[in-house]
Amino acid sequence: MLFSRNNYPFKRRNSADKELARSIKNIFGFYPDNLNLYKLALHHRSSPIAEAQGKISLNNERLEFLGDAILGAVTADYLFAIFPYKSEGFMSEMRSKLVNRAQLNKLSMAMGLSKLIEYQHDVHSKSMCGDAFEAVIGAIYLDKGFEFTKKVVIKNIIGLNININELEKQNFNFKSQLLEWSQKNKTKIEFRVIDEVNSNKTKQYVVKVFLDGEPKESGCDYNIKGAEQSAAEKTLVMLGLK
Repeated sequence: MLFSRNNYPFKRRNSADKELARSIKNIFGFYPDNLNLYKLALHHRSSPIAEAQGKISLNNERLEFLGDAILGAVTADYLFAIFPYKSEGFMSEMRSKLVNRAQLNKLSMAMGLSKLIEYQHDVHSKSMCGDAFEAVIGAIYLDKGFEFTKKVVIKNIIGLNININELEKQNFNFKSQLLEWSQKNKTKIEFRVIDEVNSNKTKQYVVKVFLDGEPKESGCDYNIKGAEQSAAEKTLVMLGLK
């Protein structure tokens, strides 16, 4: 059974497993019960073992899907409690700031989780670290339950790594900033998908910004929204606005 709690009793773990368990303890503050969940959460789809066996795909994509939902619920509950008089729009924006891909990538690297990811080293994915972060949240939920996961996220992740007051002041929506600038300056702006790059069974989108029909900066990501944000950020820098 892949997800049995007794599948990896601690006394039978090899040195690599013990090291992973210690790393989880150092990063998140607890020892895992079912280490298999965390090993799976840290296997990117490009990893040598991340291939389908029967109907089970041995990569972290399913756990990423679950972790995304759990993280969204936990942060929504947290923001609802600490901002009792703020609007739904404000809390939605704050939740996006807390759990957007760039933030999760940053957290994964700052906390040292990115060093544990198993992947094929010629693969370059901007979202890989954040994806693994979400997958580990999914693993914690399956291993320890929702209330335990909630405490870990609020105390050990948000509490130790994020200044909510500073985050409230920041604007990470580069596309929105560029659109606002274009409206003020009466400049027509377009975001065009100009290419799709396929490699290692994955697709990346290339988006270019056009101002009054003139091509400006390009961005590349594994989804169109991410590529638009990247292109917008580069264009803001080019315009001297960032």
